[in-house]
Amino acid sequence: MLFFLFTCCFSFIFFYKSLAIKPLPPWAHGMPQLSLCFWKDFSFLWLIKSIKSTIFGVISSLLASRVSPRKKNSSSKVETVEVAWELSVLDLPDLVLETILEKLPPEGLCRMATVCVSLRERCISDHLWEKHMKNKWSKIVGPSAYREWQWYIATGQGLACSNQGKQNSLAGYLTHLWPIVLIRSSFSSGTKKMNFPPVDSLMSWYTALESGKFWFPAQVYNRENGHVGFMLSCYDAELSYDQKTNTFQARYPPHGRRASPTESGITWDRLRAPPVDTSPHDLHESDCLHELKPGNHVEIQWRRNKEFPYGWWYGVVGHLETCDGNPNYCHCHKNDTVVLEFNQYNRGSRWRITNVDRKNHREEGNEADGFYGGIRKLCSNEEISTWKRIWPTEVLE
Repeated sequence: MLFFLFTCCFSFIFFYKSLAIKPLPPWAHGMPQLSLCFWKDFSFLWLIKSIKSTIFGVISSLLASRVSPRKKNSSSKVETVEVAWELSVLDLPDLVLETILEKLPPEGLCRMATVCVSLRERCISDHLWEKHMKNKWSKIVGPSAYREWQWYIATGQGLACSNQGKQNSLAGYLTHLWPIVLIRSSFSSGTKKMNFPPVDSLMSWYTALESGKFWFPAQVYNRENGHVGFMLSCYDAELSYDQKTNTFQARYPPHGRRASPTESGITWDRLRAPPVDTSPHDLHESDCLHELKPGNHVEIQWRRNKEFPYGWWYGVVGHLETCDGNPNYCHCHKNDTVVLEFNQYNRGSRWRITNVDRKNHREEGNEADGFYGGIRKLCSNEEISTWKRIWPTEVLE
């Protein structure tokens, strides 16, 4: 192309110089009228087409020579390459295209959504984002977090939340989609305002969680960086994700008149979704007391006083004092009293053992020892192994 421009400029200069040296012949006096008629009917379209066909012809020939070097007919090579040149990802069968999209990570889906309207509609489908939500967030995001998100978008904050974020984050890719959506929506005939991504979509919820602007309810093991007063406990908190460090920040419920404690740098292995749909200020209804027997793993609500929220504490069902622990003669599971042991404390500690009424269990305790609430039996090996993994290295007093 540079060579073509250089040649044209050089020819024009040469022709201009030649006019200054030699006088025009008599027949050239009619050239102005001829040139006007010529430029009036002249079209650059044929010139552009010829240049384009020449350039693409050369490129196509080179490509065809590599793809099928045994073929000697150059015209067939050009036609074959031109047909392949016009193919796009949208020409793939639906099953193949869906398989490709399912393999893409969240960032890839966001990039693919910027290509065209058809791909955008495919990339925001909930069935594609459901897998990403399950793989990354299912262990710490539960029904309570979803209800919080529904309330959040109902107040009109969901769209702004999902579209905030830095350019190198997942939410940052959505900022690149807005100009495309606004341009295309301006040509549409409808008057309804278009939101992208839809605020009620899984893509919007996923990007809101990634952005860290949306605080969601979950539970934290060994809160406040493993403070000795909270060892082997799990407390409710509001969490915000930090994409830079891949950790979380927590805001705990206020303790009486104290300000809400906060904690940062919480790793994924210290978090879980609330296993029961019970507020930390409400007593959980125990529905497992009739089946508890020695050796069962349990969690029990406990709080320091009436103004504090409940936390879940790990323990095991023990034997009565009158039982020697022999399974052949043990009848502890038939007794109205259930013994709960917290073996992280030494045997002389007041926190080591507590008794619960199997038939008429309510909140029990006092201001000195705290108040014990509802009980849930642990049936999952994963839950039990999690508690054992965070077991303190030393026996507590």
